[in-house]
Parts: sequence; C-alpha cells; structure tokens
Amino acid sequence: MVARAIQSRHHPILAHIIPMRRCNLSCAYCNEYDKVSAPVPTENMLRRIDLLARLGTQIITISGGEPLLHPDLDEIIRAIRSHGVIATVITNGLLLSPERIERLNRAGLEHLQISIDNVNPDNVSKKSLKVLDGKLEWLKKHADFGVNINSVLGGGISHSEDALTITRRAVALGFETSVGVIHDHGGQLQPLKERERAVYDQILAERKPGLFAFAYDNLFHKSLIRGKPNDWQCGAGSRYLYICEDGLVHYCSQQRGYPAIPLEKYTREDINREYTSKKPCAPFCTVSCVHRVAMLDLIRNEPREALLRFFPPERPGGPLSLPPGVRLLTSIFLPPPSGKPPNAARRFLAGAVLRIFGVKGSTKENRWANL
Repeated sequence: MVARAIQSRHHPILAHIIPMRRCNLSCAYCNEYDKVSAPVPTENMLRRIDLLARLGTQIITISGGEPLLHPDLDEIIRAIRSHGVIATVITNGLLLSPERIERLNRAGLEHLQISIDNVNPDNVSKKSLKVLDGKLEWLKKHADFGVNINSVLGGGISHSEDALTITRRAVALGFETSVGVIHDHGGQLQPLKERERAVYDQILAERKPGLFAFAYDNLFHKSLIRGKPNDWQCGAGSRYLYICEDGLVHYCSQQRGYPAIPLEKYTREDINREYTSKKPCAPFCTVSCVHRVAMLDLIRNEPREALLRFFPPERPGGPLSLPPGVRLLTSIFLPPPSGKPPNAARRFLAGAVLRIFGVKGSTKENRWANL
C-alpha cells in the first residue's frame, strides 16, 4: 500500500464510507450522527465500493454513525476485500460480542478502531472504559484483525487523566493506541489546557507507537496541542475521500458540502484538481485521517525533508531515541552529522530505495544524491 501511494499521486489512498448515519449513542461533542436514518441500501454501498476500487483506492474505512447497526456490514466488508482493498471499521464498540467479532473475522476485516472517551460514563459521553472493558477482553481473545484504542483529550472531557488510564489498559491488552484532540464542529483545533498537555506528554512517554504514529506525533500533534498551526498540503478530495450516506464526495466529515460531487461522477480530473487545492481550514485541522494520508505524499515529494520532520534528531530534554527502522532510514537518507558529503555506498543505497518506490525527488534532493 505504501509503495503504491508513493509511486503515484493519481489515486485515493483512503476513503471513508458511511453505511449508517444513525447511532446508538449521542455524545455531546459529536456532529456525525442522527437518531432516525435508515441503513443505506446494501446495493448502493456495493456500487460505491466498486467505484472507489476503480479509482484505485487502497483503504476503505467504514464509519458512521454506528456502522455495526447496518444489517449487511459483513457483506460490505467482503466486497471491499474482494477488490484487494484494505478494510477497516470505526465503531463505538457497544454492539460487539464474541459472535459478532467472529463474523468480522470471517468477513475479512483487517483493522478496527474504538475511541474511548472516559473511565466512567457521564453526560458528555457513554463511551467509557467501564462499559467497554469487557468488549476489549473479547477482542483480545477472538479478533484476528488489528485493534486500535483511541483515547481523547479536550472537548469537555471532565477528567483528562482518564486518557492515560485508557492508554495503559490498551497497552496491557496488546492493542495499538492513539490519542486525539477533540475538535469543534468545523474540525478545527481547540487548544489543550496545561493539565491536558501534561497528560498527553505522559501518554507519549508510556506508549510504544509504531513508526507511523511516532512520526505523526512529531509532525502534527505536538503543534496542535499547543494551539499552533501546521504548515501542510491537505489532500482531502484527492488522496482522501469522504463518501456520505447520500453517495456524495466531501473533503472530510467536518467539511461536508465541499465539493459534494456524486461518487459516480467523480473522476481523476477531480482527484488531480484537489491534490493541490488550498483548504483554509488546514492550518488548525485535527482530522487525523487526512493528516496521515498527507504524510505519505510528503515522503513521496520530499523524502529527506519528511524524515527530518518526522524524526527530528533533537528534542527538548535531549536526543531522541529512534526505533531501529528509523535509524536505518535516516542513516540512508539524511546527511551525516559532520556535514560531509555521503560516501559512495550511502549514495548508491539512497538512490536504489528511491528507484524502488518510484520517487524522483526534488532538484535539491538529486543534488544531494549526486554529491
């Protein structure tokens, strides 16, 4: 998936599809649900999956609303997998059971995410560890797919320390973990308070993120939690698509209404146009799915700059301890600490890796490679 994403920019990497706007919860901060919508007809969902596959989409995430309410969710997942596309689900987890998890296994689901907002339910959110902990045990025992537990900070969550408790529980169960900053109803940043920032820093110190999450924290989150803008090119409408229950393509869940073109009329010309279009909401955007897609394009366009931004050699408090895989990549692509030109072996290895991924690199990068 990463190789294809880096080789070409003319297809979507990730698309969100909505089979069900209705939700069985009503979290106070959420603007992505209602209480009345019927399921999207299954034949409509299968048609949309076919169209996304023709566009070259590599990952399709099913969200909502609450996708587990759709009566034919398993069939939708199987349709995604029949195209060789990665299938993921975002759910509140309340409808999970051992039998339901086994059905997801058989359908071919590859990844599932649950956001847990607090330790005990309150008037802001019922997605609590107290309610969901038994479901997590079932996932640990039965799931053949990857599981990520996302904790949240901000947005009226009463006890910021709950995010650390949730992260520790997820780590103990062997799940992937992430932490998000709750946005306003336009997807925009609500800066964290000092106490919340301290919890965030403690979570980063204790969890063991994968390379992608590690880079994401450096590139986006560390600015956002301090209320600072990010300088990046948003790929919404191009590398990332949000397909609402009516089958329209939008930038994201928080910018519904733009460009609002029916998926069956969405073309590669639309994808190429939106690849470079400027979104005024981008500097303070907190929509992590769009951020993560942009990271792959940064690697594609400026691999050495990307590595420097993802894995800075220094940080407040001392040198950064990089995972072994990152140390290998930086040793290949980044100039030596002495500032001396790389030797012939490093130049050859860097050029080989770039050719494998189909990355041409900028003029500046080519000069570096040819020193």
